[in-house]
Amino acid sequence: MADREEGPTGEHCRACGALLSLVIVDLGASPLCESFLRPEDLDRVEPTYSLRPMVCETCFLVQLPAYVPPAEIFTEYAYFSSYSTSWLEHSRAFAERITAERDLGPGSLVVELGSNDGYLLRQFVALGIPVLGIEPAANVAEAATAAGVRTLVRFFDAALAEELRDQGMAADLIVANNTLAQIPGLNDAVAGLARLLAPDGRLSIEVPHLLRLLDEGQFDTIYHEHFSYFSLLALRWILERHGLVVEDVEELPTHGGSLRVIAGHAGAAMEGPRVAALLAAERERGLDTAAGYTGFAARVERIKDEVLEFLLAEKRAGRRVVGYGAPGKANTLLNYAGIRSDLLAYTVDRNPYKHGRFTPGTRIPILPPERLSEDRPDVIWILPWNLAPEISAQLAHRAPGSRLMVAIPRLTILDR
Repeated sequence: MADREEGPTGEHCRACGALLSLVIVDLGASPLCESFLRPEDLDRVEPTYSLRPMVCETCFLVQLPAYVPPAEIFTEYAYFSSYSTSWLEHSRAFAERITAERDLGPGSLVVELGSNDGYLLRQFVALGIPVLGIEPAANVAEAATAAGVRTLVRFFDAALAEELRDQGMAADLIVANNTLAQIPGLNDAVAGLARLLAPDGRLSIEVPHLLRLLDEGQFDTIYHEHFSYFSLLALRWILERHGLVVEDVEELPTHGGSLRVIAGHAGAAMEGPRVAALLAAERERGLDTAAGYTGFAARVERIKDEVLEFLLAEKRAGRRVVGYGAPGKANTLLNYAGIRSDLLAYTVDRNPYKHGRFTPGTRIPILPPERLSEDRPDVIWILPWNLAPEISAQLAHRAPGSRLMVAIPRLTILDR
């Protein structure tokens, strides 16, 4: 259950400033989830940081302290969005739809925060719409530039928004997909969004939905690169603080269940019926009370126990288990459960950047997917469980005899 600290933690809510005291789960200590190790790094000591998310009892933002400055995490990044086929399709459909709805064209400007390798903005480029990507990781920004996406290698904040406005820029659409959670200076960033947004522009924010995280035990989405975890209640609170009104909200299947929030300036946007309905559902679930966060820790412990019991049983039976995917979030689960290569021999990933490296903390080798065809393992654990249908299709011919499993929301052998 959620636990109160014995005394003040000294940590204050990054949204409203209230003192934090309510811990929803203790996941121990882990290294940064995207700090994949090279072979020459294996003898060094990895820094680890506490994973103890807390909920603010004033605005109900769930959050982690910023143990590490964002520059140490995001200046070089191992995640490239374009390696997920389903995510590319999700982005293409959004670009086409919002272009029609907002009547975007050659005179418009679309800005994306955390634009990664240009996975989304290149869809707008293809439609003839000017774009600007803002991406702090130089290595992934280079891929975006090569794809024809104008990209600024900077961290976004209110000062950068002011610089861009001074240059005559005002965005008709600002997109922040899975980015707001990665900005510790939340008020500064949202103030910048409000400043950069044109008077009749719209802001589209996608975030994993806290309600789904809690109800389905999605604890592997908790890691140091994610400073904040949003309910609509918390996200609406901070947007309104900076003069932005939530106009609409959609519940999406991406990342295990996400929200897409559309917002605009007060006076230009009005709160729609789907917003009121979801706010009511979150209140009914208790997300505006401390009691609404109890039970999560027990759910997390059950998942850990199920995984360890399964892996140990497979090992005793002489069967080999390997992984598919090396997503950052899997490292939370692997480190929390203490899983090493004796239980998970290796994992494979489509991203060549990760090949020949090792998972942080647990030191599990990361190999190319072709290795599965050579080894024909008994079980393939799909670590990015939110992409299980896409990955199952990829494995239909590569490893036809292997059983496929996911661990969240509970351990399941997939029907092939």
